[in-house]
Amino acid sequence: MEPNIKVIGMGDDGRQSLLPLYEKWVMESDVLFGGERLLANFNEYTGEKRVIKGGLTTLVEQLNHLKQQQKDVVVLASGDPLFYGIGGYLAKKVNATIYPYISAIQLAFARIQESWQDAYVTSVHGRSMRGLAQRIDGRPKVAILTDQENTPASIAQYLLSFGMHEYRAFVAENLGGEHERCEWYDLETLAETTCSPLNTLILKQTEKSPTWTIGIEDDAFAQRKPEKGLITKREIRTLSLSALKLEQDSIVWDIGTCTGSVAIEAARCAPDGAVYAIEKNEQDLENCRRNMARFRTDITLVHGKAPAHLDQWPEPDAIFIGGTAGGMNAILDICCQRLKSEGRVVLNAVTIENLYQALEAFQARGFHAEVTLAQVSRSKPILNLTRFESLNPIYIITAYRQKGAS
Repeated sequence: MEPNIKVIGMGDDGRQSLLPLYEKWVMESDVLFGGERLLANFNEYTGEKRVIKGGLTTLVEQLNHLKQQQKDVVVLASGDPLFYGIGGYLAKKVNATIYPYISAIQLAFARIQESWQDAYVTSVHGRSMRGLAQRIDGRPKVAILTDQENTPASIAQYLLSFGMHEYRAFVAENLGGEHERCEWYDLETLAETTCSPLNTLILKQTEKSPTWTIGIEDDAFAQRKPEKGLITKREIRTLSLSALKLEQDSIVWDIGTCTGSVAIEAARCAPDGAVYAIEKNEQDLENCRRNMARFRTDITLVHGKAPAHLDQWPEPDAIFIGGTAGGMNAILDICCQRLKSEGRVVLNAVTIENLYQALEAFQARGFHAEVTLAQVSRSKPILNLTRFESLNPIYIITAYRQKGAS
């Protein structure tokens, strides 16, 4: 019979958190894996101890080698190994059996005596904080796993930079341990507070967040304003976003973002994805940053002229091109190469010449293109009457790979 690899969750109170059976399995195992803090609970262990380091790939290699040697192995983990832990990965890679302890999130909500089935739970432990703003915006109850870099203080500073003053924070430190401390903070105070590295953060709304549905009013955006305003107008923006067919986790490129109106709405449509935007004009770039803070969207924004920088971004599910500054072919070369197989490119053109050039370029690259001519008029008062004022006609070109095209 193949030896069983057990992954056992532990609390901050060490061996006291283990069932007697789990402790028996640990002591009878041939090899015990874990972090130094967890292994320190078993000083009298007579088998071989191995500190987990060097990444999960290295750990899997060691575990497979031990299985071949018919060794009984236990891997110690914190809390619930299947909750942002190593349990799911090891279950798939080495057929490990999981024995969870209570997760830090469960314990934290127990301390504030609230249910947590309605909470949004996320983690910035060992990962970037980028995009956290749009993921949690508007959610009344949020739980966040932190780390030594993304501390409660740095998270509070980050949220305040997006104007999220409506949240109150609860920090639960060293849960279940000798030095447990739990306390409520306003974000301004938390931004100046040093917490234990072992902590869980809960955010609760004290008032409702501002809300924006798709098709944000043009005047809500900071923008340069010549006669017509340098912004993708609300109606065109809505049609273009619809054509992109964004999903919750889409990776989006916005080329020629200007005020960032399309990028911002895309980020709100795909809060679990990521948006990458480029703009060559410094004044527009500053307006875009102001709009990102106003609408709580954490976009990767680059100052430059496409196709520069595009090769550094991850492969996109969707690309919006609002302007090419005369470099359409070079931009479409990299966009069509990098776009995922089921992805879409939406390009807005004002002139017949740009429309023709775009259609020829897409066809040459094995893409099928469809065009919508959007001619929009808005009502405008004149004395005590109403007339209509037309916006510039826009060609909305939607392109995607033809079946069989590489």
